[in-house]
Amino acid sequence: MILKAAVDGFNVGSDSIIQAAKFGLLSGNEPTTMDLDALKLHNLIEHDASISRNDFALGDNLHFNETVFSTLANANPGVDYYNATSAGQVQYARLADSVARNPNVTNTLKEFLLRSRESALYLSIMGDPLTAVAPKKFVQIFFREERLPIAEGWTRPKTLITPDTTGPAEDIIHAASNWTQSQACEDLVSGPGLII
Repeated sequence: MILKAAVDGFNVGSDSIIQAAKFGLLSGNEPTTMDLDALKLHNLIEHDASISRNDFALGDNLHFNETVFSTLANANPGVDYYNATSAGQVQYARLADSVARNPNVTNTLKEFLLRSRESALYLSIMGDPLTAVAPKKFVQIFFREERLPIAEGWTRPKTLITPDTTGPAEDIIHAASNWTQSQACEDLVSGPGLII
């Protein structure tokens, strides 16, 4: 159902989200039910330096946070769109903020790749998957109001979003984020109370 909804709603292919969907199911106590509240389980798919949520160690890591989101909201000044370069710059600024305020920040390759994929996805879903350019108004409604901006003119992308379409954007995001790993990957959380 999750994979079908991703294609039907966003035109996101299963190969782009299957890992997140599997881990989302593992975050709760019922392996066949997605528990949205359980998605806050730290270091499964939730991660530090989010563009819209607090770090786990800094408070509510489940609900939208306008202060955190202001980094993205104010990015790419002077134009009405976000792109992969601005997404990478936001990723850099959010990590710098997390490192400064969170003594327990998790900054491994896993989190970096998750953040990059998420950014490429919001640009692709809210904009053009082939250019990774998305109107600011669509992205801001999507995050702030947690809805699709259909009334404002958004339409489902015509191009199927896959790792092949998001890959070029992720490469630009990687370069623009100027990321440096500061720790090795931690144990993998594979569900409530389960660590590999």
